[in-house]
Amino acid sequence: MVHGLAASAAVPRGMLVADAWSQLGDAVAPLSNASGRPLARTVKLLLDPLVLRPAQNPRFSGGVVAIEHVDALRQAILDAGPALAATAAWFQLVKRARRRAGITEGHPQDLYFQRCFELAHLHGDPAPLADAADIAAAAVGDVHAERGEVSVDRLRRFLTDPARTAELSGLLHDAWSHRPEAPQPGPNPGLVAFLDDCATAPDPRLWKALADTAVGTAEAAGLDSPGVAHDYGLTSRERPAAPELGERASKRGLPKPFDRSIMERLFAAFTTWFQRESMNDIPSLVTGEIKRSAAPWQLAEEPSRVAMALGRDASAGLGAEAAESGTDANARLLNRWRRESYVHRVLRLPDATAISVEVRGTRGAYLRRLWVRLHGRELRGEATGADEVWDLLDGALRSVVMDQRDRLKRSLEREEDRT
Repeated sequence: MVHGLAASAAVPRGMLVADAWSQLGDAVAPLSNASGRPLARTVKLLLDPLVLRPAQNPRFSGGVVAIEHVDALRQAILDAGPALAATAAWFQLVKRARRRAGITEGHPQDLYFQRCFELAHLHGDPAPLADAADIAAAAVGDVHAERGEVSVDRLRRFLTDPARTAELSGLLHDAWSHRPEAPQPGPNPGLVAFLDDCATAPDPRLWKALADTAVGTAEAAGLDSPGVAHDYGLTSRERPAAPELGERASKRGLPKPFDRSIMERLFAAFTTWFQRESMNDIPSLVTGEIKRSAAPWQLAEEPSRVAMALGRDASAGLGAEAAESGTDANARLLNRWRRESYVHRVLRLPDATAISVEVRGTRGAYLRRLWVRLHGRELRGEATGADEVWDLLDGALRSVVMDQRDRLKRSLEREEDRT
């Protein structure tokens, strides 16, 4: 039984994990916060996916754990104690290797926690190993090679080279100075018809017709008007402006899509999407991104623009306490969002609370996520077919919901810790 917890039907999961963690002692201090509890990233990157595995052990999932499963969860953490202690020791070595290599990009916990857990299982405690420092240095090199950090450095050097910046700035100025005026959209029954069928029977002929007649481009006409792109969550400005070339980028602090520099727009692609052999032609990637930034929806391909217009219409009402659904796709997205128990809980909170603001801003988060996915497909050279549209629309909301659910869970656990 968990120390200090009275018998009840269920025990808060965060309290239970913290109680078991406290028994692992100082050996896991590098994975703990100042109060001795596991760091949020320790739970997210180590305990949940590698120790507790709630997908395989549903009894360990959720905000509370049934009393009959309390001892099993506690024992799972205690059994993993030696591996977690070794993970913590490897993490200390890996951080030293990172400093020696002069690497500053990315959060060390995000980058190395799981690799250190792997090293713990391969080599055990690093203390007795004569070559532990070499193993740690090799692990750091592998992580950053996989992430394309070398190419990120090449990208940064290209964008900041004094011999090129004037030329690139001129290209950027020309692209934004000569943007064609998008035709004003009229009522387009094709968008409604496609949204009514795309989840069950997408029509490839209608999809092609929407792209061939530049419906996505027409639907971007209002984005330069004051407040429109801002209300869609795509910019923090009153209206979109030409991006900067940029010098630095970090995944933790990426601005909204239309506010990103050219460096920031390509940064995620180099660290997430591309295979290394796809990163060689940096000049073409940069000039292509400059042109893309000035295009309708800031996307280069008409099918991507149509998909953004469809996502805008399908996401109407997300974040609102009550909204009438329109098309079938819109109804499906609204139903998915409203089925989340946390949504009803948060919408009862005052509008000014941080969690409430985030949940009520779901539509903006959704359109940002959809833009990022379409942008990534363009960079990878992937065409978007009619049968892929619903997966894109639905998948973007699934991703937003998962993020919101995780953040709410962490927020509620922090509240429990304070009580």
